[in-house]
Amino acid sequence: MRANKWARAAPRDSGELMGMRTIPVIGLPIAATDYAGAVAWAIERAGTGERAYAVAAANTHVAALARTDVAFGQAMERFDLICPDGMPLLWAVNSRLAAAEKLRDRVYGPSLMLEVLKASAGVGELRHFLLGGKPATLSKLTAVFASRFPGAVIGGTYAPPFGDWPADEFERICQRIRAADANLIWVGLGCPRQEQWIARHKERLPPGVYFAIGAAFAFHAGEVNQAPALVQRLGLEWLYRLCMEPRRLFRRYLTYNCLFLYHVFRDMLRRVGGSESRNV
Repeated sequence: MRANKWARAAPRDSGELMGMRTIPVIGLPIAATDYAGAVAWAIERAGTGERAYAVAAANTHVAALARTDVAFGQAMERFDLICPDGMPLLWAVNSRLAAAEKLRDRVYGPSLMLEVLKASAGVGELRHFLLGGKPATLSKLTAVFASRFPGAVIGGTYAPPFGDWPADEFERICQRIRAADANLIWVGLGCPRQEQWIARHKERLPPGVYFAIGAAFAFHAGEVNQAPALVQRLGLEWLYRLCMEPRRLFRRYLTYNCLFLYHVFRDMLRRVGGSESRNV
């Protein structure tokens, strides 16, 4: 696999992305933010009606894939906010922050979805759209969210066909989003398809904030069990999910967890070498 441009560039100490401080983790600009910051950022931009904004919650799989796969890396370059979803990414970000700046928790995609729904309740100009999954899953989600967040408006849902989409599918999706008057759009097509779809169409999507949120639909619909809180805090959610779905996830976790660790240590050595050279 070829490396993308982030992999070729030497790691920087920090930067900014759309007004949010970022820390590079194996080249991916991860926002040094918590739930409150991410929610405020998304809601502020959803209300502008200016353009489509892209938000991702990155775990080790996303980070390693962006580092090693050219097409996926280029897709992630188009995202406006990339949150530290996985505990290893949180630890990597905190290792580059001063003690007073360290983050207390990751910004876990499924939980971010709940926090945004909560914050949008009763705010008339904020409307949600659920894109992806199966019709039955979307029906369960709509019922769950109506019960938990009665003031949040689910303007519409759509389950695209499985497999290859017809040529007019993009326009059909856009029409449904516009008809729902939605500006908080949750895209659950699975990684990497959801990130690539958002990035590829970003300039043509209706204005709003588009979240790539992976398995959040299945979690909140009660179709897949989430790891216990302690397991999540220990950074072992991947192991829990692997035990639940070994045949589907074994290759992903074996490959991308190892790639993530390889690039973390490689970049760490590069930084140490660079510091030593400057001190000579």
